[in-house]
Amino acid sequence: MRYHRPASAVAILVSVLGVSTALPAAPAAPSAAPSYKITKSVPLGGADGWDYLYFEPHSHRVYVSHSTEITVVDGHSGDIVGRVQGLSGVNGVTAIPELGKGYTDSRARKAAVAFDLNSFTATKDIPADVDTDGLIYDPATRRIFLMNGDGMDATVIDATNDQALANIPLQGKPEYLVSDNAGHVYINITDKREIVRLDARALKIDARWPIPQCEGPHGLAMDRQSHRLFASCVNKQLVVVDARNGKVVATLPIGRGTDAAAFDPKRKLVFSSNGEGTLSIISEQGPDKFVSMGEVQTKPFARTMALDPESGRIYLVTAELDELNPQAENLRQRYAIRRGTVQLLFLDPSS
Repeated sequence: MRYHRPASAVAILVSVLGVSTALPAAPAAPSAAPSYKITKSVPLGGADGWDYLYFEPHSHRVYVSHSTEITVVDGHSGDIVGRVQGLSGVNGVTAIPELGKGYTDSRARKAAVAFDLNSFTATKDIPADVDTDGLIYDPATRRIFLMNGDGMDATVIDATNDQALANIPLQGKPEYLVSDNAGHVYINITDKREIVRLDARALKIDARWPIPQCEGPHGLAMDRQSHRLFASCVNKQLVVVDARNGKVVATLPIGRGTDAAAFDPKRKLVFSSNGEGTLSIISEQGPDKFVSMGEVQTKPFARTMALDPESGRIYLVTAELDELNPQAENLRQRYAIRRGTVQLLFLDPSS
């Protein structure tokens, strides 16, 4: 996802993809979506941009990449517990309690940035490449994998000593990624309609799989038990891929403007957060059986998310909006962010 750059009424328009390439329609949802509702809205203050967020289950903290900082929020109370400041152009974020530190990125500095989880201070810049974006921690190798969109490569960092290990060419623009926690990392290549699999130890590509049904793959999540990948696509499709061989096992409808996918292993639900202001929900009823449950309403531009796998709570980021052109189909032409209103939403399942 691209970083939102506030500066003027034009510059604060959020980029929301609205591609509507036609594909064969999936079967209609047989039943209504499960009940989710917004239970809390936490003002984040500060700048008007945001991107990815990360839920850390041990501390129950939500780390929000927020323009020039990482805003840290208590995922239970909604209290803001800290800010990692002095950053520029942040996109991805993760936190690693066993190492006492987290990582984000700085597009302006072409670097990954390590920060301390107690003091919330940045501790080191690690050189990366142009257009830093999403990143994850792979616990099997204790390595950070950072995507460089325009650089078309992945920067790999040893999280035990903050040393860069490699820049792996990807032959396309990476968007988001997920680890199987067993030695492989999977990456959406957004301009090639494909997923690449990295050997996280050998630091090389060991598979490249086409997903032609998926235009502009953005979100990527995984059911590690059933070895299923979930790629959300800007042509309003979600593609389910076998992580062992790259076979597409299902294609399902989602809302418009996706930028993130998530999987709830306790409830066996797949999610896509969509810029149109919806959350698409898909029920996993078996490794090769998936049923669309439709959408629940959220708020426009709430297109990145994090999930608490225990409670099922979903965290979304958006802002209050001013409508510029009610007739515009393109959301970035229809709305502008109201300054100073960026907020973290708590979306809870009904009990």
